[in-house]
Amino acid sequence: MKNLEYINLSSNLELFAKQAVEGFITGMHKSPYHGFSVEFAEHRLYNTGESTRHIDWKLYARTDKFFVKRYQEETNLRCQIVIDASSSMYYPNFKNPDLKQPNKLLFSIYASAVLMNLLKRQRDAIGISMFSDNLSLHTPNRTTQRHHRLLYHELDKLLKVDAVKEMKKTNSTDAIHQISEMLHRRSMVMVFTDMISDSETLDTQFDAFKHLKYNKHEVVLFHLSEPNTELNLDFDNKPYNFIDVESGEKIKLNPIQYKEHYKKQAKEHLNKLKLKCLQYKIDLVEVDINKGFDQILISYLIKRQKMF
Repeated sequence: MKNLEYINLSSNLELFAKQAVEGFITGMHKSPYHGFSVEFAEHRLYNTGESTRHIDWKLYARTDKFFVKRYQEETNLRCQIVIDASSSMYYPNFKNPDLKQPNKLLFSIYASAVLMNLLKRQRDAIGISMFSDNLSLHTPNRTTQRHHRLLYHELDKLLKVDAVKEMKKTNSTDAIHQISEMLHRRSMVMVFTDMISDSETLDTQFDAFKHLKYNKHEVVLFHLSEPNTELNLDFDNKPYNFIDVESGEKIKLNPIQYKEHYKKQAKEHLNKLKLKCLQYKIDLVEVDINKGFDQILISYLIKRQKMF
């Protein structure tokens, strides 16, 4: 009965992911990004002079371009999805967050589910890691249906956790170091995080990311924010009580009085983050949680194409 339990629990998340990816693929065929669609990820452009033996003529008939079909062992990847589940990821703190009003963690969970469906279609092996003040989950990369159902179950469980009440701090440094050691060499590591931590500097956080790069992993950093309030401090002209969800510290102020100074500091922090990613050759993707999942899927497909 226990095995059936997680299959039933995961069904809604899995169904949403399937529908989202099908909609994405349909849209890709109509958009200028069609070259990154799923079927193309298993092909490469034909190079003049090589054998025509493996040209996909059906694809040529539809695209008027020569594509060579890759062999399966040439295209399969190991991918690890890493989710920051600390308390700051529950911002904005809606009473009942949903896809119309997501917080950063809910967005990360659904984005991970959608990515998993696309990875499955590519026959890529998938694993998931979760961390807050410690590494709470780390699964291996696998391709089986049973493993996928288990991962959906873990995502579903995370949807039901209230880390705000528990005030879970961020300790990405230790978690990423541990993940670096447990992964197979040359995996694609996709990290969902807001990079907010009271106890860590950017330097210490990137020491851990450097460990991933040293072990030959390719890293995509999905930097999540709700830009209106987190980056631009767009609030009404009145006093608010602001609460640090990771420490419980409270402060009352009118954000209008501090808006310009805050925006300047937020911009400086973002520029430092961009420079660090450039320095360590990490793909930084700025993610607006109000703009859906296509931005995530396109970033993955572009990165995947660069790796082959």
